[in-house]
Amino acid sequence: MIGQVAIRRFPALTVSTPRIEVRPLLAADADAVDEVFADRQTQRWLPLADASGQIDGQAWCTELARQRRDSGDGDHYGLLRREDQRVVGCLWTRRTDWGARLTEISYALAPHARGFGLAAEAVDAVAIALILEHGFQRVELRVAPGNVASRRVAEKAGFSYEGLLRNAGFVRGARVDLELWSFVAADLR
Repeated sequence: MIGQVAIRRFPALTVSTPRIEVRPLLAADADAVDEVFADRQTQRWLPLADASGQIDGQAWCTELARQRRDSGDGDHYGLLRREDQRVVGCLWTRRTDWGARLTEISYALAPHARGFGLAAEAVDAVAIALILEHGFQRVELRVAPGNVASRRVAEKAGFSYEGLLRNAGFVRGARVDLELWSFVAADLR
């Protein structure tokens, strides 16, 4: 069909490691998602255009996730601790370029789940699944300078630092530079 572009739906994705499971979010996860996004440390680094914005867990788990998935742009996932099946964090993909077979991954963890390597484990598992199971060639991660915890996640998940994207993002309503990290198919060799 000339002039029409087929929209790809973001692939269904569930990954498990010995300690975590990453799966699409459900409406029942809304309270846990509210807890993750309401945390002060999380809010400090969220890429929100409005400094006073608040993410609504119910919308994040349902219509926003569905819109992102159906548009082919990405998806929203819950990070569950396997020992108790508690949602302890969120991961989301966005800025998917189907021609280049690349997507960007972001994450946020509840305060009680930080410091145990769960974010790095989840990001690594999702990046590998996207490359091996869904044909992606590149997964990007963007980190605001100063966000040392996210930089550590990128390093531990096997991402490579590529450089600084000047004035490329925003955090709580202010423009910021972003570090660009990547994981590519060749990293699996």
